[in-house]
Amino acid sequence: MSKKIDRREFVRVSVGAGAAAAAMASSGQAFGRAPGVRAQSVRPVVISDRSGAAFRNGGRLTCIELAFEGVTNGEDVLDAILAGINIVELDPEESGVGFGGTPNADGVVQLDSCCMHGPRKQAGGVAAIEGVRTPSLVAKAVMEHTDHHLLVGAGAQDFARNMGFTVEDDLNTPRTRERWLEWKRRLDPEHYLDPERRARHGYDVALGMLAEGLADESHFWGTVNCDAIGPNGDICGVTSTSGLSWKIPGRTGDSPILGAGLYVDGGVGACGSTGRGEANLYNLTSYLIVEKMREGMHPKDAGLAGLQRIKENTIERRLLKANGDPAFNIRFFALNARGEYAGVSMYAAGETFYGVCTENGAEEAALEPLLDGTPSD
Repeated sequence: MSKKIDRREFVRVSVGAGAAAAAMASSGQAFGRAPGVRAQSVRPVVISDRSGAAFRNGGRLTCIELAFEGVTNGEDVLDAILAGINIVELDPEESGVGFGGTPNADGVVQLDSCCMHGPRKQAGGVAAIEGVRTPSLVAKAVMEHTDHHLLVGAGAQDFARNMGFTVEDDLNTPRTRERWLEWKRRLDPEHYLDPERRARHGYDVALGMLAEGLADESHFWGTVNCDAIGPNGDICGVTSTSGLSWKIPGRTGDSPILGAGLYVDGGVGACGSTGRGEANLYNLTSYLIVEKMREGMHPKDAGLAGLQRIKENTIERRLLKANGDPAFNIRFFALNARGEYAGVSMYAAGETFYGVCTENGAEEAALEPLLDGTPSD
């Protein structure tokens, strides 16, 4: 016959079991949870690519500094990140994002963005939207005011107009238009005999302009990603871009696609990307990296595992160097629910650092490369 337990004994046993469960939870072992799951109180951190640490749009703060200020002042983490991202989108000197972004092959600036709110498990995005300087805010509006995750093209523009956003005729600046005209002159639009050859020729022309310093590598791929964790463990992220320089009109890369340009799991972590979007899209690498963090990997190890997956799946000769390694660069910025973070890249070339802001202020941190050399050696 089972022993009867009085109320006092029941309370003692229950409290003991609760304490044990709490201890397991704090070590990340309760109910099979990974070591990287959400903590109750963490050290706030904001991370971003180079753009988020370099541009101020004439103000005193960069994207990561303003975002960190907002996070630590109790703002919603996504709103704080968006305020920072807007600095980059509105800065005409950053010609890979927002106003003054690099146009497509027809000279039209088409923008992509997405955002993810970890605690609310919500997301929104826009692709190939024209005329709106801050596509990240339209992405947030998609998240908050529709039943959808992604609006594109003219539909995205109409939605933005209906939501009260200013829609302009042209987001080019004199500098971006001048670069586009130079690209058109070098391309020679009469070369229509072989569409595949012409497309490759346009890419080669762009690479030649990079080599001559007429455009820089960061603006050629042109993306800003920013992710943050607040003191209560809330995690959010935003990515915004004008996409590949002089792209085919309508081309959409990884930036607005959940799991590619950005992925957030509020209980595990966040990851975003810059660089060759097609490689990221094929592998949904940001999602993969978050899943690796769910398994307990540190953000750096998870990021390198994502890069390794891209390397293994890149087999087309046109995308490879003579030694068989990828002939392109790509970068990932990851943080977990403990507030640990890392930036990784395929090569230590072009952009070699990323931005981090903590209670110690903003700083540049070195990207950890998977491979030696550069994409072109």
